[in-house]
Amino acid sequence: MVLEETEENMKKTIAHFIDTMTKIRAGKASPQMISEVYVDYYGAKTPVHQMANIGTPDAKTILIQPWDKSTIPAIEKAIMAANLGFNPQNDGEIIRIPVPPLTEERRRQLVKFIHQETENNKIAIRNIRKKSMEEVKSLQKDGVPEDEVKKAETKIQDMTNNYIKNIDEITAKKEKEIMTV
Repeated sequence: MVLEETEENMKKTIAHFIDTMTKIRAGKASPQMISEVYVDYYGAKTPVHQMANIGTPDAKTILIQPWDKSTIPAIEKAIMAANLGFNPQNDGEIIRIPVPPLTEERRRQLVKFIHQETENNKIAIRNIRKKSMEEVKSLQKDGVPEDEVKKAETKIQDMTNNYIKNIDEITAKKEKEIMTV
């Protein structure tokens, strides 16, 4: 049971890490770039993707087509307020967001941020391992044979190594994507 819980927690950490990495822009337009933008819609904070179709007609443009045309100014204002470095343009029917190319300095900042996130997620995985190891040791005190405890500890360490390797692979891929001009 401890092993299943450990696996589940590590999977959640990886899923969060992947989600964070997809939100980082690498010079090409993606609907995830504005997934965290919330619009004040009739007094409620509503995500843009629940108010409009979002698409990318090309690698340099995000297109937002609201279902209710009267929300265009509110969506535009929310995008500006989100401080994403975008300058939305509306024509009364749709909002176009040209995605500016990344500067060398901005690429380096993004890589630094990615490494920070990588380390935070590795620490989270190690904390899960630590907690699981403590639980397994407490089971030994409750009468579980020592060889079973050793097997469980080995499995937990193997899981930890695999998930940390997975994080490193994701980081390397994202870093390469960002640094490619």
